[in-house]
Amino acid sequence: MQNNFDNVSRFQTQSTSVATHKVLSQTYALLGVSLFPTVIGAVMGMAMNWGWAAGLGIMFPILMIASLFGMFYLIRANRNSSLGVVFLMILTFLMGLLLGPILQMAFSFSNGGQIVSLAAGGTGTIFLVLASIGANAKRDFSFMGKFLMIGLIMIILAALANWIFQVPAASLAISAIAVMIFSGFILYDVNRIVRGGETNYIMATLALYLNIYNLFVNLLHLLMAFMGNRD
Repeated sequence: MQNNFDNVSRFQTQSTSVATHKVLSQTYALLGVSLFPTVIGAVMGMAMNWGWAAGLGIMFPILMIASLFGMFYLIRANRNSSLGVVFLMILTFLMGLLLGPILQMAFSFSNGGQIVSLAAGGTGTIFLVLASIGANAKRDFSFMGKFLMIGLIMIILAALANWIFQVPAASLAISAIAVMIFSGFILYDVNRIVRGGETNYIMATLALYLNIYNLFVNLLHLLMAFMGNRD
């Protein structure tokens, strides 16, 4: 009787492990695909004249945030259908488009290509290292969730305040903290997937994509500040 119970328990554990690793594999595959519309959007964004956005003043970030949250809602509402993937691809294209201004700024430096490459390479390296650590299901990083969320809220509030007061030193401090916060989210979210905390690969992809995107943007901001050469 005990042996039968042990066999059933072992089978359930193995089934759960297979299911969670399937979600992780699907997430990584969709995450890779999502980079294509991002790159396309970024190339188009770099070719655009963003003067109209500056002319809108505070309305532009409000409209941008409203549009993004609308896409988040559509993705979540359709997370169990192929429409969820379609909306995710639309979102990643829009996110790529919004990279236009910061990439234009980066490439205005004589070493802009090097800076962007370092930011992309650094983002990729951080993701691979932390995702590898987080993929160990025996480790539990769930305790990080509350601290990361508090940190994220503080970053958002600080960024909004700095958008008004425009303090360069504060902007760099915010980016440095954001790099740490979103690095922590990569570790936390991958670990959450392998431990069965997230069973939908579309939502898992969305979480990791946003982590990588924000990590890249803030890393790029720091590298431009410390390495940018206008000669």
